Amino acid sequence: MASDQEYMALAIQLARQGLYTTSPNPRVGCVLVKDDEIIGQGFHMKAGQGHAEVNAIADARQRGNETKGATAYVTLEPCSHFGRTPPCSQALINAQVTRVVGAMTDPNPQVAGNGFGMLRAAGIEVVDNCLATESAKLNLGFIKRMSLAGANDKPMPYVRIKMATSLDGRTAMQSGESQWITGPEARADVQKIRAQSCAIICGADAVLIDDPAMNVRIKSDASNEIRQPLRVIIDSQHRVLSSANIFTHPGKVLIASPDKPEHRIISDLCDISYWQAPRTNTRVDLSALLQYLASQGINEVLIESGANLAGAFIEQELVDELIIFTAPTLLGSDARPAFNLSFAKMNQQIRWSWQDVRMVGNDLKLVLHSHTGSKEKS
Repeated sequence: MASDQEYMALAIQLARQGLYTTSPNPRVGCVLVKDDEIIGQGFHMKAGQGHAEVNAIADARQRGNETKGATAYVTLEPCSHFGRTPPCSQALINAQVTRVVGAMTDPNPQVAGNGFGMLRAAGIEVVDNCLATESAKLNLGFIKRMSLAGANDKPMPYVRIKMATSLDGRTAMQSGESQWITGPEARADVQKIRAQSCAIICGADAVLIDDPAMNVRIKSDASNEIRQPLRVIIDSQHRVLSSANIFTHPGKVLIASPDKPEHRIISDLCDISYWQAPRTNTRVDLSALLQYLASQGINEVLIESGANLAGAFIEQELVDELIIFTAPTLLGSDARPAFNLSFAKMNQQIRWSWQDVRMVGNDLKLVLHSHTGSKEKS
């Protein structure tokens, strides 16, 4: 007889099949169990399509299984409101399940315990907090954005910075040459990180020097259709040209600048929009940019930029996670650093907590999370 934790672990695996496609919705998996046998399972693939619970119920019925008396294992509290789809709590009630095991409460203020409340009011046993930590890792961005909204604070997405560095912490030669520091396995892993991001931010310098595509070049494990992240260019002085590679691939591009451009860039290959950002000195207000992205349903942001922009995000304590791929090579003291940080004293240092260290091909992948109030105190 399998435990609640084992069935929930399977539901988490199912939820991961929507890792690249569910935005702005959370990734959710559901397993239906009756008489110690799995009778149905499902996950949420895309906004506007069936939620995990509805798909699991449909799977059970397609198999010819009766859902009455079953236990539902769900990685996130079933929704209780009408959105693009009907509430999942009502679907479970209609399916006559007798027990629901949830990993965690939905931080969405429209749900926030109401889904579990609906189930209990219908006489269904509800068990919460089963593998909550593991389930939360599926939806760090959704949880952050919704939790801040529920606290009447300004919603923000979950922000990652990705860097590829040498052993001596350099990202490019002084000339800007940087291809390639890391190996093909690390670069393939970066594609997966991009794919789970809702938006990728880069600065004008990165576009002018590296001419990146900033698109995703993999196929989803669950669908042939991949959701291309919003590509965001911070271009305070309108230096990026229409011939840039970033405009030659399908998807959406947002150009953020404090001033309106004299001439808008138009592309037949991608959808380009402009956002006039609040100004901080002569620069785009980075916090305001993140708040704007959150208002557009952006859960997770990946920053792929040079040392100046990356350092600015870090100094303003806007970064939740660092992902650093370190190659076994040295570029020398004249090469470009990973971050430009204007620190002069030790008490200005910013400490991070280790989350994961592993080899990816011949390179070392380091994942670190920020501390709240992470600057050292004297």
